[in-house]
Amino acid sequence: MRSETEVNRAVEEYADMVQRVCFYHLKNRTDTEDVFQNVFLKYMLSEETFGDSEHEKAWLLRVAINACKDYLKSFFRKNIVSLEALNEMEAEGEEDYREVLEAVLSLPGKYKDVIYLHYYEGYTAAEIGKILGKKENTVYSLLSRGRRILREKLGGDWIGK
Repeated sequence: MRSETEVNRAVEEYADMVQRVCFYHLKNRTDTEDVFQNVFLKYMLSEETFGDSEHEKAWLLRVAINACKDYLKSFFRKNIVSLEALNEMEAEGEEDYREVLEAVLSLPGKYKDVIYLHYYEGYTAAEIGKILGKKENTVYSLLSRGRRILREKLGGDWIGK
């Protein structure tokens, strides 16, 4: 089990990232808060030793993504109706980006994850491959297909090739 100081440091350093990833998957503040707490509880209880801060960050991202997927598959989640919707949360940044964010959120999961990690978190294809357990060339293919889908949805060349 990790010390309180170590957990507090991790929460301070990675809280925004974990919240963004959770909200991006769950599209609901309440569910995001629940999963966010579970991610840091797992971190606190984990015996994992990290080589550096990037390893720790990647571990937290992977745990957050998996926790969100598990939550979405849970019996409880499938049998309730959400009271909040994505549109209720004020978009961070300019209004122009809201349409792009909504388009990214509407992508199938395999494209959504790589697009999000690349464009919103700034990871390279090689890093995304390590985080998601995919080959680097697979990540490049998913990025390319995801961008193509987004271009069709948004019309035009809004994103890099």
